[in-house]
Amino acid sequence: MPAVTVSFEVLPGGLPDKATTYAAVDAAIAVVAESGLTYRVCPMETTIEGDYDAIMAVIKRAQEAVLAAGASRVFTLIKIDYDPNGSSIAEKLAKYE
Repeated sequence: MPAVTVSFEVLPGGLPDKATTYAAVDAAIAVVAESGLTYRVCPMETTIEGDYDAIMAVIKRAQEAVLAAGASRVFTLIKIDYDPNGSSIAEKLAKYE
């Protein structure tokens, strides 16, 4: 399977304040950073490119990191761009950078 681009957003539930919520999101982003996959953090979501199964495994670990950071639950929104010819972050942003 060619590279896919996946954007996802984790929404920690059950945390008492903004600081704790941001810390839980930071834990999820740390998982992405440690994955070795190409990624970009944006204000409302993080985008990753690579092998579909590898990305889904990273998202699962990111959800687990949110729970380990104290959230009682985590809501996750996922968008997938699957192009049989491949997909990349750079191709999507080239004309804007």
